[in-house]
Amino acid sequence: MSSSADTPDAVLLNGLDLAERPLQEARRACMSLLTDRGLHYGDGLFETIACRDGQARFLGEHLERLELGCERLSIELGSRSALIEDIGRLAAGTGLALIKVLVTRGPATARGYAPRGDERASQIVLRYGWPAEDPRLAGEGVSVRIADLAIAENPRLAGLKHLNRLEQVLARAELRGSGCEEALLFSRSGSLVSGTMSNVFVVSGSMIATPRLDRCGVAGVMRRIVLRAAAEAGIEIAETRITRQDLEAADEMFLTNVRIGVWPVRALGARALGKGPVTQQLQRLIEPLSAAGGPPVPRGTR
Repeated sequence: MSSSADTPDAVLLNGLDLAERPLQEARRACMSLLTDRGLHYGDGLFETIACRDGQARFLGEHLERLELGCERLSIELGSRSALIEDIGRLAAGTGLALIKVLVTRGPATARGYAPRGDERASQIVLRYGWPAEDPRLAGEGVSVRIADLAIAENPRLAGLKHLNRLEQVLARAELRGSGCEEALLFSRSGSLVSGTMSNVFVVSGSMIATPRLDRCGVAGVMRRIVLRAAAEAGIEIAETRITRQDLEAADEMFLTNVRIGVWPVRALGARALGKGPVTQQLQRLIEPLSAAGGPPVPRGTR
């Protein structure tokens, strides 16, 4: 099975593999997407799930975050067991792959921003190949810069992985030609939030801090895994406000998401950091968890 990191090689729309459906049925399904509120307003959520050896990793955590987001946005998720089935279908037989799940409020039943309340959610599941990566990034670390763009604060959306990602799109564009692998984002009130595609952890001495995400930002699944693993290992870790001064004074820094695991930061702008002992300890803790991916998810349960 070959798949591209840029183009999905399999897509399921509400459980239907459109490539295997009669042409007229596939056209009707595609036409429904043209009126989908996710396309028009970003009215929905998404998850990006790492798959190894045919298994979706940390699936329970992904589904829990997705359900929380649906509750906060008043979107009816639909069948959880059917979604698990779809994810399993696309994960099966893969060595390394990424599965992206999008849940939108569904095709609009009336024009305008306000939902009417009778929409039916769309579930879209896509499979991508695992992107080629330089193995030195996990070993030697990555170079980061502080983005010029500042993230808006909206506590009602804080923590959610909603479909409105234009701020990340613009910040990511700042990296072109910079030689950096990631850009760090601050909020408009001056607090560190995250990277464009990652959560950030800052180490001072033996103490680890990560930004509190009650005003903006995405509460990543790997962030949650790191917080839990560090606490279980007796490592002091806190969710708190982090200023630019705190960042400049850090002894170590690392980035996380479910694809990269834990990436050390070797440089912040012109300042060298290097891979410190606390970062190395977290990498050792997280690597086997990523390989195992957590306990299995019972079908049809919440």
